[in-house]
Amino acid sequence: MNILYHYPLSPYSRKVRLCLAEKKIEVGLVEERYWEQGADFLRRNPAGQVPVLKLNGKMLSDSAAICEYLEEVHPNPPLLPRDADARYEVRRLTGWFDDKFYEEVTSKLIGERVYRKVMGRGYPDSANVKAGARAIKYHLDYMAHLLEHRRWLAGNDMTLADFAAAAHLSCVDYTSDVDWNRHEVVKDWYAKIKSRPAFRSLLADEVPGFQPAAHYADLDF
Repeated sequence: MNILYHYPLSPYSRKVRLCLAEKKIEVGLVEERYWEQGADFLRRNPAGQVPVLKLNGKMLSDSAAICEYLEEVHPNPPLLPRDADARYEVRRLTGWFDDKFYEEVTSKLIGERVYRKVMGRGYPDSANVKAGARAIKYHLDYMAHLLEHRRWLAGNDMTLADFAAAAHLSCVDYTSDVDWNRHEVVKDWYAKIKSRPAFRSLLADEVPGFQPAAHYADLDF
């Protein structure tokens, strides 16, 4: 049986889940409290991070490497363009969200509001929350700039870059930290992603002790 060891509000886990669902690769989901660094989990991935994908007997780790592997072994539907310049742009934007957006927004908002309590690491740092709330405005503005010139973030076709962005934004939206009224073009883009069948399991996620925002699973938010 194929298994994805994941955490519901891990954007990296969500990105892989979106890729798997879009490519119609069936997997069982096993929630992993990765911060506990259990011996069994460390045997699966010595880096101690989620996601980890058990696929056809292979144990795969690192979300970027997993997504590229899936693209190579299951090329349809494609999530990376064939053109080298276009592939570069997808990888650039995927890195933007997985690195810059995570450090400036996801880790500051979800990290403080949810992870601290779940991991037993005390109370939220209000300075970090405020910094994340300021930073997300810049990122939404940048997304709007891209989407005013393109149908999707990296070009005219939906790609891995869109899934990376949606994975992070969906985590932050869980705690109602996205101002969807800031840019209509960004809201429209997210509505298209959110309505895809691949997104359904994400909208069903709930973290005990943290209720999702009222609009979280609403396709007409």
